[in-house]
Amino acid sequence: MPPDALFDVPAPLPPVGQLLVLAGEYTRHNDSLDLGSTGHSRSAERLASETTAAITAVAGLKLFDHADLTAALVRLKQVAYLADAASRHEPHLARELTSFAPEAVVDSAARIATHMRRRRSGHAPEPDDRLDTVQQAALHEIALGHVVSTSSLDREYLHSTGARVPLSALRALTSHGFVERSPGSAPAAFDPGPRQDRVRLTLDGATALATVITTPSASRDAPAVTPAHPAPGVATRPAASRSATPGR
Repeated sequence: MPPDALFDVPAPLPPVGQLLVLAGEYTRHNDSLDLGSTGHSRSAERLASETTAAITAVAGLKLFDHADLTAALVRLKQVAYLADAASRHEPHLARELTSFAPEAVVDSAARIATHMRRRRSGHAPEPDDRLDTVQQAALHEIALGHVVSTSSLDREYLHSTGARVPLSALRALTSHGFVERSPGSAPAAFDPGPRQDRVRLTLDGATALATVITTPSASRDAPAVTPAHPAPGVATRPAASRSATPGR
């Protein structure tokens, strides 16, 4: 796959979905560095550019000021700065500079989406009613770059550096076309050992997650989104554990 193909995101993609795709590209970039791939400088430059473009897209929504929105944009600016710096350093330091980029970008996406939903913004889409709460949580973990798949003795296993992801949820998400496995794209669980398959969001998966993603505090303060119950979607206001799930 040509390097440029990693960044060919069809437009228009809503800014929150754009950020979720971007988080996946940071995970892809980090995996490539972990596997010893070369060419990280160009990849980091493009990630910095894509992050800046995402910031511009969010600003273009002209959302009303709020502490969560400000925090999200500041964090994205930090991510863009670190990615740009990574393009000028050797691989080991470059990898450190982008280590937490996927989490930072997903957290920013969640803050922005929660803000739009809280303020009943016209930009907030209705929740995708194909997702139950377990699948929503699984998509979130996958967006963070936490989930890999392995197989042993004809059994499939899911490993997550965050919350547990049931294999049944992964199968449901796969049937919807929301996730896909990237064979051999993640480092081995042990050395020496086989490479693992990174589980990634598809564009449809990013779009679906963008309709339901929320911050942890908002999840505690509001009812969970459940299938077949759409909710409305900015007005004004100044302003890890490791788990493995075997398949059967």
